[in-house]
Amino acid sequence: MLIWLWLSVVVVVVDQFTKRLVDASMQLHQSIELAPFFQLTYLRNQGAAFSFLSGAGGWQRWFFIILAVIAGALITVWLRKLDPRRHREAIAWALVLGGALGNLIDRILYGYVIDFLDVYYGDWHWPAFNVADSAITLGVILLLLDSFKPSRPPESA
Repeated sequence: MLIWLWLSVVVVVVDQFTKRLVDASMQLHQSIELAPFFQLTYLRNQGAAFSFLSGAGGWQRWFFIILAVIAGALITVWLRKLDPRRHREAIAWALVLGGALGNLIDRILYGYVIDFLDVYYGDWHWPAFNVADSAITLGVILLLLDSFKPSRPPESA
């Protein structure tokens, strides 16, 4: 199932391209409204999802780097051993892997992750995110949906 790693590569390329575009064309904290509920807002997140541990003093960078490397290795091993008939699960894991690697690159290069997708309603804002976060979220949703499907009985020989 390593054939699905192309999807991880696509996620990393799109994620890094969009982050570099935002970094080169926007000022930090600048917002560009695209719809009444959505805008681009350039932020730098030193923590994890929802800025978890963002103010922890710096050690969290290395913690999240190590965590992403371990998770990436485990996902790759899992993909390698995955039954070839489990395409949906392979796609989901490839999305999670691509997202993890996209954010890992930012942490290694900058010590923070560039976030810029900002969904809001009135004064309420969902925490800003990026393409990598979107791929991880979509992958996890697919894994959850796949877990509710009845498993196929083993094929008889």
